[in-house]
Amino acid sequence: MPDKMNNIAALSGDTTAADTSRKAMTDKTIGVMLVDDHAVVRMGFRLLLEGSREIKVLGEADSGEDAVRRFAELKPDIIVMDISMPGIGGLEAIERILAKDPGIRILVLSAHEDAMHARRVLKAGAAGYLTKRSAAEELIHAIGMVHQGKTYLEPGIAQQMAMQQLSGERNPVDALSEKEFKVFLALAMGKSVQDIADVMSLSPRTVGTHLYNIKQKLGASNSAELAIIAIRAGLIDP
Repeated sequence: MPDKMNNIAALSGDTTAADTSRKAMTDKTIGVMLVDDHAVVRMGFRLLLEGSREIKVLGEADSGEDAVRRFAELKPDIIVMDISMPGIGGLEAIERILAKDPGIRILVLSAHEDAMHARRVLKAGAAGYLTKRSAAEELIHAIGMVHQGKTYLEPGIAQQMAMQQLSGERNPVDALSEKEFKVFLALAMGKSVQDIADVMSLSPRTVGTHLYNIKQKLGASNSAELAIIAIRAGLIDP
């Protein structure tokens, strides 16, 4: 009988400890930094997140450069970041932030609804990808998953990636390296070699080398053809 009572007491103690642990986890809010170049978009997502007791918006940034500067000051658990922004943009910002703090978790929130962008940001080190179209329903859930150390992929994007993998479908743009992809996007959006060199902290000669390799890999002869390839791939708007 004493053994049975001891077992019950032990079990009761385990349950109490587990409850205490769960309460501690519940009490800890997730600190978030929002990064988007549109103030109205940031305000909308801030209002959405402030409706959750588990999430606290610590601050905002309006560019990739601003995000790289501010994240060390704000010390967020999660950075929710757009990728299509003026300046260095989101992809370069992801790499620079992770170079400073490999443990930071970054959830990309983008208007791009294609698998190619998702593959690129995950390869750069982001922990998740969500489109702005689905943000109202999924953002809080996505932040929770990423905070738990999991990777979040919006279901529609995950399905696209799976179907492309099963069919063996491959876009020529996938052959570009990370630096080449960034240069390609900038060129397709009308940036000059000097502009790209200044923003990416590269020499014009290095950008020129990337441009040569991009043209060879994509079979393009000029910037106009690069823009057409980017439009067909859904990377930029017509």
